[in-house]
Amino acid sequence: MPAYHSIFLQDQDVRVIGNFALLPLRTRTRGPAYTLPALPPSTSDLEIDPDSESYDPLDEVLSLFRANTFFRNFEIKGPADRLLIYGILFVSECLGKIKGTMGKKEAEKALLNAALDQFAIPGDASFPLNQAFEAPRDRQDAETLRQYLSQVRQELAMRLLARVYADGGTPSKWWLSFTKRKFMGKSL
Repeated sequence: MPAYHSIFLQDQDVRVIGNFALLPLRTRTRGPAYTLPALPPSTSDLEIDPDSESYDPLDEVLSLFRANTFFRNFEIKGPADRLLIYGILFVSECLGKIKGTMGKKEAEKALLNAALDQFAIPGDASFPLNQAFEAPRDRQDAETLRQYLSQVRQELAMRLLARVYADGGTPSKWWLSFTKRKFMGKSL
């Protein structure tokens, strides 16, 4: 059974830096990403339909995380898949920071610190997937990519937090059961 790929592979007018897609996001975090419309009041952030105009790659990362985590191999079919890979690896890192005894405020602090920590981008020596990602052309592209990834990390951390703590004050054991799994045997 093959891994699940991004539905955003068909998008044509997407800015690409190196071979990493800068797709539009539904976000409140400042950054270089184009902003998608907010969700309608009747729609929950946890149950968004993939056909909605507000569905973004971060919703896709969170919905495909559990299924794709079990795969050690992943055939990259385009730039949108690279964002999916990066997002899944970041979600794995975040889940490792949440402990079963943490309250929501403690976890929020830990995840925001993880999102804002210094991180490597494609082309940096410490980036774990340099064989699958191209480096940005110049310093300006590298800075734009760093800002975009920072925006992705912050928004993913907040959306993951909402899902892990959807039932109240304790983290979902179902989500935390994925802390030991490594997608493609890698970590950020």
